[in-house]
Amino acid sequence: MFTYVCLGTNDLARSVRFYDPVMAALGHQRCHTPGEDDWDGLAGWGSYSDQGMHEIALWLGKPFDGQAASFGNGVMVAFKASSWAQVDAFHATALAHGGSCEGPPGLRIHYNPDFYAAYVRDPEGNKLAAVCRGFTAPDN
Repeated sequence: MFTYVCLGTNDLARSVRFYDPVMAALGHQRCHTPGEDDWDGLAGWGSYSDQGMHEIALWLGKPFDGQAASFGNGVMVAFKASSWAQVDAFHATALAHGGSCEGPPGLRIHYNPDFYAAYVRDPEGNKLAAVCRGFTAPDN
């Protein structure tokens, strides 16, 4: 359904210091855009190839309208995790790199018996989640 999600940032360097290790905890690398112009002020994680013909990515940058970036109330980006350990690592890494807790790792049985998730806010205030499905007990 999605090709990419873009979040605004007022401090790209700070965001990169947060997202590089947090996304790595979920197995995602920084996107590279070799041979393309106009990528100054943007950083992305996920997959990007063939000048965007194949893309599933999270991008961060200053808003194009030149206004200050702000987070949206009710807006959240949830990332797929392959294990409870990845959810735990996502949460711990986010907190260690300037994020704040919005819900510690755990089962959310009110959603589904196998819904293991953790919720954080990045340094800009954007709400993020890591979710693992398919297990009702620790998988590691």
